[in-house]
Amino acid sequence: MSTKSAGTRPDGFTAEERAAMKERAAELRAEGRKGAKKADGLEALLERIAQMAPDDRALAERVHVAITATAPGLTPKTWYGMPAYANADGKIVVFFQDAGKFGYRYSTLGFQDAAHLDDGDVWPVAYALQQWTPAVEKQVVELVRAATS
Repeated sequence: MSTKSAGTRPDGFTAEERAAMKERAAELRAEGRKGAKKADGLEALLERIAQMAPDDRALAERVHVAITATAPGLTPKTWYGMPAYANADGKIVVFFQDAGKFGYRYSTLGFQDAAHLDDGDVWPVAYALQQWTPAVEKQVVELVRAATS
């Protein structure tokens, strides 16, 4: 009996994962072409948000506002087709993964290793987002502040 899920191809990746890898490859090509105009990261990020389902889009817009207001030094861009924000070294600090990206029941606010969230020997690096409230906004702002301090 096969252990692969219905949407998984023989190479082990789902259609959604393959699409994300293709998006990332296109991003890398756009960034790396010598002499070619680099893609405007903010424009790409906003286009990606505009393509999301309404509930995901509402969350992504609020996350974008919170991150850009809290950490204006981060550069907006896309990363594996997701809205993301990079530090001055170009390393991703924080990203938003909409629920529709991989068919999850919640969106995710995630942090990469460039984020300064270290707390002992174990700490969370991803948070499920289902609804935007003042309490959620406050927590996101605190996380982004800590990640960029």
